[in-house]
Amino acid sequence: MANGNTVDKILDAAQELFAERGFAETSLRMITSKAGVNLAAVNYHFGSKEALIQATFARFLTPFSREFKDQLNAYIQQVGEDKVDIAHMIAVLASSAQVVAERNDQSVAVFMRLMGLAYAQAQGHLRNYLKEHYSDVFKPFMRTMKMACPEMTPIEWFWRIHFVLGTLAFTMSSVDSLQAMAANDLSVDSQFKDMISYLAKFVSAGLMAPAT
Repeated sequence: MANGNTVDKILDAAQELFAERGFAETSLRMITSKAGVNLAAVNYHFGSKEALIQATFARFLTPFSREFKDQLNAYIQQVGEDKVDIAHMIAVLASSAQVVAERNDQSVAVFMRLMGLAYAQAQGHLRNYLKEHYSDVFKPFMRTMKMACPEMTPIEWFWRIHFVLGTLAFTMSSVDSLQAMAANDLSVDSQFKDMISYLAKFVSAGLMAPAT
């Protein structure tokens, strides 16, 4: 139990500091100070900073992958792979993240900030780690999405799917602020499910726009 508590403390501190400062700007000493543990504990449980970064992602991505795979498979079996609605698939992706965050008392906004940093900062080891451990979940998702846009060239698909992922990451990492802005500017109490519906319709329309 003590070891489990120590690991959780380290991961909690690392997740928060990485999201606030970035990977390169966050030292192991900052993490140990915030977690209230010594450096030896980090080395014992994780071995290196790279391994700690990977563990921070795995903490969310492993249960998320299971949830997303289950929801996506259930939807595809219901409607058939050739009749999927792209907006609904994107909504499943976003809602799965929220379900896992709530179930495990984590912040989906913090995790989405980390996902953005995984691409914005030079973390080749992390991208390789994500590809190695989670591609079996996301490859079928990408394949099904691509089936809806058969005429699109590889380079156009590359950019459009990254525009979609970037929009998802920005919106979901800023959801609390955006909901507060909507309440202040429009006097509207925006629920997460409503935001996901708007978001999914918007990005799916851009993804499926006529190829240039």
